[in-house]
Amino acid sequence: SGGVEPARGELNHASVSTKKAAHKGKIKALISRKNLIDSSVVLKIIKHYQEEGQGSEVVQGVLLGLVVEDRLEITNCFPFPQHTEDDADFDEVQYQMEMMRSLRHVNIDHLHVGWYQSTYYGSFVSRALLDSQFSYQHAIEESVVLIYDPIKTAQGSLSLKAYRLTPKLMEICKEKDFTPEGLKKASIGFENMFEEVPIIIKNSHLINALMWELEDKSTVADKHELLNLSSSNHLEKSLQLLMDRVDDMCQDIVKYNTYSRNLSKQQQQKHQYLQRRQQENTQRQSRGEPPLPEEDITKMFKPPQPPPRMDTLLIAGQINNYCQNVKEFTSQNLGKLFMAEALQGNN
Repeated sequence: SGGVEPARGELNHASVSTKKAAHKGKIKALISRKNLIDSSVVLKIIKHYQEEGQGSEVVQGVLLGLVVEDRLEITNCFPFPQHTEDDADFDEVQYQMEMMRSLRHVNIDHLHVGWYQSTYYGSFVSRALLDSQFSYQHAIEESVVLIYDPIKTAQGSLSLKAYRLTPKLMEICKEKDFTPEGLKKASIGFENMFEEVPIIIKNSHLINALMWELEDKSTVADKHELLNLSSSNHLEKSLQLLMDRVDDMCQDIVKYNTYSRNLSKQQQQKHQYLQRRQQENTQRQSRGEPPLPEEDITKMFKPPQPPPRMDTLLIAGQINNYCQNVKEFTSQNLGKLFMAEALQGNN
């Protein structure tokens, strides 16, 4: 999926306002320990996917809100309209700025605090997401990305998680040093690329009263789908996606092994060349001849270009995410199956 670029003009204005609020009695490092999300934002994200998302198609949008003490409050959002490659005149940045100006005119929170994206069976760890989140987080340090999983939500469990780039990864992205040596020096691994921020969904008192009323009116007949024990389709698709990413990882490993062999072969050739040159200079010296002129070895033996390691880390992070999803799903489903077996045994 394509990445989301923030609107720079509005981000600069938002950054000043949020940072002023952040420094009111709190240290900068304590900002965004948790996210407080208004329930209307969650409903808008779900509605956006139901209206425009189809299957594996990803929907994206902008999160708006403010920073209060040690928490980030997300109070509003708006979606990005779906457009094709033929819509060459559509400008996403201009669209964001016009939307935020309109919200400001009606006195609604218009500060940029991040963006949201739907996911397909937990497939969201990608270079596009990394680049987009870096753009947001570089402009406003408190920015987060909300990942909404409609597949898991359809099974009765709301799946909405907030992520930020870790400080180590932010430094690497700023320096654009994605070499194996740079990543190793910064101790960057797939497990410390993203950090999950706890979220709290907040309802107004009127919404809570309405939910209690709706709960009393709901009938048992409407809940029969929650008793469905079938899990093969979800598990099969998750394992298929996991196998695809494992294949990608194997291809990256083959590329790195090829690079290692070529580098080792070149080092041997360089060493043999230096030995021959040293022997020839020794023979010339014994004959009273001047030594051979100095040559630039680095130009003669240019080291092979190492494969990009960041892509491999992203693949490893996505594999880890698939494994966690499968583990979570199977543990819950096994408990449900054992419970159903016990009930059948009693009957």
